[in-house]
Amino acid sequence: MTDLRVHEHGPPDAPTLVLLHGLTEAGTAWPDAVKRWQGTWHIVAVDLRGHGRSPRFTTAELQRTHEVWLADVLDVLREVPAAPIVVGHSLGGLFALRAAVDAPQLVRALVLEDPARPTGEVTPDPEFVAHQEAFLDTFVSGTAAEKARMRRQSSWTPEEIDEWADCKPLVDRRMIRGGLSLGPADRPALLAALTVPTLFVVPTDGEMAPTDDELGNPLIDIARIPGVGHCVRRDDAASYHAAVDPFLELRRPRTPPAATG
Repeated sequence: MTDLRVHEHGPPDAPTLVLLHGLTEAGTAWPDAVKRWQGTWHIVAVDLRGHGRSPRFTTAELQRTHEVWLADVLDVLREVPAAPIVVGHSLGGLFALRAAVDAPQLVRALVLEDPARPTGEVTPDPEFVAHQEAFLDTFVSGTAAEKARMRRQSSWTPEEIDEWADCKPLVDRRMIRGGLSLGPADRPALLAALTVPTLFVVPTDGEMAPTDDELGNPLIDIARIPGVGHCVRRDDAASYHAAVDPFLELRRPRTPPAATG
């Protein structure tokens, strides 16, 4: 049984979407998507370990965060009544992908929004850690100012800005400093091993998008969205949903017709 914080929305008897967020976010950071999908889907939005209201990493777990995140995601998937579609962003996208390869019977399909590309490094890059620490520090006492700046300068909705910003003070700083192992640099092998339908939604010029060499698996589709950054669905929700919603409907489980006679 998972010990992670899970946020549920929509009718519990509807087909399930599991939502896995990016680094420094939480399961609450999907307000616009939840509003759009909750009428016809059962949504299970997870606070990944070290984020939101989920448990922190133990000292021993900080040395193998990639193993813990994968085990956590698999635990969540095992508790869903039927194999769900998993929608993951960045960090969540990578571990949705790993889970689908490790246990394909638990996943109906994948939507991967600019998923993280593992480098194989065991310890966090010092420059990346310093950047993340400075970034998170802006929300310790300046959340209101940061929200106001984003309302002026970004295309995100106020709801997305609020939930995204409110996640930041809840991040496990020990994880940022010493526990960001994403596992082996094996994404080409992961993509080749996929056996479930998968949609990548990525910026046209994104650094983490799959290369042409990684797209030989016929189960993988890709939507390249121009003019967006890493947070595709927030930067251009209309283009994101134009790609994602038809994919979800096509792979939505169909209720068999009732028996007659």
